Amino acid sequence: MLHISDAATLRATLRATLRGWRAAGERVALVPTMGNIHEGHLRLVDAARAQAARVVVSVFVNPTQFDRADDFERYPRTLEADAWALASRGADLLFTPDVETLYPHGLDLAAYVEPTHSAQPLEGEFRPGHFRGMATVVTKLLNLVQPDCAVFGEKDYQQLAVVRALVRELLLPVEIIGLATVREADGVAMSSRNQYLTPAERALAPRLYQALLAAAGEGAAADAPLPAIEAYHTAALNDAGFRVEYFRFRNAQLAPPATADGRRVVLTAAWLGKARLIDNHPFDVARGQGTPG
Repeated sequence: MLHISDAATLRATLRATLRGWRAAGERVALVPTMGNIHEGHLRLVDAARAQAARVVVSVFVNPTQFDRADDFERYPRTLEADAWALASRGADLLFTPDVETLYPHGLDLAAYVEPTHSAQPLEGEFRPGHFRGMATVVTKLLNLVQPDCAVFGEKDYQQLAVVRALVRELLLPVEIIGLATVREADGVAMSSRNQYLTPAERALAPRLYQALLAAAGEGAAADAPLPAIEAYHTAALNDAGFRVEYFRFRNAQLAPPATADGRRVVLTAAWLGKARLIDNHPFDVARGQGTPG
């Protein structure tokens, strides 16, 4: 696996490598990450490999998408282990730009990508500026790599919706592929932030996904009392030891749900100790239990 990290030659080396692959007629996939690679990330690499001859993985902890400086500083950085894991899974190129490479004029940006509708509810309410930073850096990465496709996890359901919207609106020639949430055996969504949990908190964490599954079953009827279901599960999770920021139903496009929906998703963000956990569960309307997310 080729690892490009030298800031002085990064862009030139990246472009030369990609140019050679394209000259050979090889399709290129990008997997953007912030590192601390776990099995969820590696499944994204597997999905990318199924779509393309060459897989590029980026590792960049993006300062502009963190709404708290302490969260950015403590985000786990494990590049040596990441490189080993990605190479063992068959990634062709690891791209690890530094802040100066992606923000050459500093973080007081003269221009940025400001997503609108899909970024405003949910995470947008509790993490102001997060999606602006994410959308800006994803656009930069897509411009640098110019992949044929890029793979994102559905655990970050709203992020995936924002990325799809920006690609559509900015006419970027890339296919965005979503991969279903990868879970631990007890249902907890794989996340780098799970390591912030104490043993007792980790034992409690499955309750979050269990609440989503129950809510999906209760909210599957077209005329289900969704606000009441949201309120019940919010209270139950808070009583169990979580601090819920939101627990809400939306349609598949993240608009407020309507009786005509064919598909819905229930999404949540909740603090458990020092870890902020997010999760979701898509399900069909008027077809009984929600489908596995």
